[in-house]
Amino acid sequence: MTLIDAVALGAIEGLTEFLPVSSTGHLIMLSKILGIEQTEAHKSFEIIIQLGAILAVLSVYMRKIISDKQLMITLAIAFLPTGAIGFLLYKYIKTLFVPSTVAYMLILGGIVFILLEKYYRAKEHHITNTSQITIKQALFIGFAQSFAMIPGTSRSGATIIGGLLSGLNRKLAVEFSFLLALPTMLVATCYDIFKNRNTLVVDDWNAILVGFGVAFVVALFAVKTFLKLVSRFSFTPFGIYRIIIGILFLWYFV
Repeated sequence: MTLIDAVALGAIEGLTEFLPVSSTGHLIMLSKILGIEQTEAHKSFEIIIQLGAILAVLSVYMRKIISDKQLMITLAIAFLPTGAIGFLLYKYIKTLFVPSTVAYMLILGGIVFILLEKYYRAKEHHITNTSQITIKQALFIGFAQSFAMIPGTSRSGATIIGGLLSGLNRKLAVEFSFLLALPTMLVATCYDIFKNRNTLVVDDWNAILVGFGVAFVVALFAVKTFLKLVSRFSFTPFGIYRIIIGILFLWYFV
């Protein structure tokens, strides 16, 4: 892997991790285009640069989380379904990481977003602050996030859909998705590193550091920009994009 490859992969990770378009699918596709094999070293690279994206969100929301105990409780409750299911089904989930699954879930998620927007009524989505999110709603969003264990679904996409169906407005659904990413991605990444500690290969620190840094900077930009966009536009363009990428995935890989 060259440093240019590391920059490209870091940029894709940072850009897509928090958008409802599946970072997994984009990393698989870009790696294939760049001619990079899915070796143990490459998998280690992808796991580590993901921490860069997590750090970006942490830097944006650290003060908000620390100063709001109720928010921390709400996030813990929302994380429970994913944490429990992920722990119990870890080995089975790993078997789903094949191109066909990614492609079909990209397309399905795109259709869901388009249908959701068709029936979206702003007045019914009146929850605008994290303090208004109930335990029941937090659990519902948490269960919605669990579907993201299927590669191609998109963690942010699943939680945003769960948030909208729970009555959150667009901006809060996205913001809560960012916040829920912190415990979810941090635990999932650390658990993945622990489970694969004997096979984890780190053989190019230059590429890893570059990818990590790029993922951090791009994720920082993506998070702030996405929040501004959802206040003015719908999620329909993301739905259409997902369908197009899913079809390209089927054509290229399956």
